[in-house]
Amino acid sequence: MKLSHETVTIELKNGTQVTGAIQGVDVAMNMHLRSVKMTIRGREQMQLDTLSIRGNNIRYIQLPDSLPLDTLLVDDEPRKKPSQRQHSSHSLLPTVL
Repeated sequence: MKLSHETVTIELKNGTQVTGAIQGVDVAMNMHLRSVKMTIRGREQMQLDTLSIRGNNIRYIQLPDSLPLDTLLVDDEPRKKPSQRQHSSHSLLPTVL
């Protein structure tokens, strides 16, 4: 993953703010962070070693300004060529009534 070990700030839908270094993200946008500082609305800041956040609870993610987004957003994996569709022989015959 290109953003591993980057420090991000995440705001959750309930207003909680979480800042930590990314350990991993899965296809459901679940995020796993380490060295976490979490501030729940109306409470004091907490520090945690690790935290996992369910993807559907995330409102937005603030990326660090130092990230070179121009290069990170480029898809560097080779594209697969679409397979050629082969027509069956009966589809080329004229329709007889």
